[in-house]
Amino acid sequence: MSDSKNDKSYEVAQSDQIASDIEGYLKDQEHKSFLRFITCGSVDDGKSTLIGRLLYDSKLIFEDQLATLENDSKKVGTQGGDMDFALLVDGLAAEREQGITIDVAYRFFSTDKRKFIVADTPGHEQYTRNMATGASSADVAVLLIDARKGILTQTRRHSYIVNLLGIRHAVVAINKMDLVDYAQDAYETIEKDYRSFAENLNFSSITFVPLSALKGDNIIDSGDNMDWYEGPTLMSLLETIDVSNQKEENPFSMLVQWVNRPDLDFRGFSGTIASGTIKPGDKIIALPSAKTSTVKSIVTYDGELDEAVADQAVTITLEDEIDISRGDVISEINRRPETTDQFQAQIIWMHDQPMLPGRPYLIKTTNKTVTGKVTSLKYKVNVNSLEHEAG
Repeated sequence: MSDSKNDKSYEVAQSDQIASDIEGYLKDQEHKSFLRFITCGSVDDGKSTLIGRLLYDSKLIFEDQLATLENDSKKVGTQGGDMDFALLVDGLAAEREQGITIDVAYRFFSTDKRKFIVADTPGHEQYTRNMATGASSADVAVLLIDARKGILTQTRRHSYIVNLLGIRHAVVAINKMDLVDYAQDAYETIEKDYRSFAENLNFSSITFVPLSALKGDNIIDSGDNMDWYEGPTLMSLLETIDVSNQKEENPFSMLVQWVNRPDLDFRGFSGTIASGTIKPGDKIIALPSAKTSTVKSIVTYDGELDEAVADQAVTITLEDEIDISRGDVISEINRRPETTDQFQAQIIWMHDQPMLPGRPYLIKTTNKTVTGKVTSLKYKVNVNSLEHEAG
């Protein structure tokens, strides 16, 4: 677990390294592991306060930001003049007036072990689409539950959505333990209820942490109020959770974002590798044309690469002049993705008007927008029980 003495030692060492070896410092920062996570859950469960506390306790707030926070806390804060950490991420006027999160707020921060981008997502049902947007690019979901209220409908709905969008690691943060006198039985009841609910979800790991975002218990340091809890603090967990990139084990696939043609002598195809690895000499196929070729080189801003892997942004040149356009897919020739005009999918429907089978819709696929129809609706999912219901 982290402690204040270790944090101060790290800050001194970091300052010394910046002063004496700035290039080494930048290299160390570049090679830190990277984690994207979201905070989600029902309204007023303390998501924004948690992120604000993480930034504050990690000493990642500048003096002018701290002064503004203190001033805003007195004017529009909800803590009776005390520091309202939620104001660090709730920046919209409507959010401050109502004391709620409406839009997704992204924040970057870094510790000595890892770099993070956190998405603070809204808890209100009418803003669920914003929550789904934040979840679409995350590796870990921190699901907050108010220790006084237990599991609510939005807790179940958000759990289902993050799981549907491919997040496999859930951290269930049972917040506001200070309002239930840090009672162990309150924590254990919620843990039991959530495990029962999540049995039908496809999480690889579910970790439970009792905490108080407002008071700081089990955020960076464990504190003295929950001696019965022997697990990691939230920050310690986020720094060590294993989200190894499974994308590299899948077949190579890259969506073409841009055809790079700066002059007559160079023609490459730029994009971010979605999965797998690629090397010069590998055989590829371009879809939907099904034309084949061989990788000639892999070009980046820093020079050519001998190999590129998932999530890297690269430009690929080919041995043959084949027709490839923005929105096409370059993939491994022996394990190509299927191309089809029909598919089955689970849809998070956000519009006020219902989805109607037979009605034409615009469908965004990769960089292209095409027309399509929903042929039939098989079932709807009850977010409370995860049972299938007639649609």
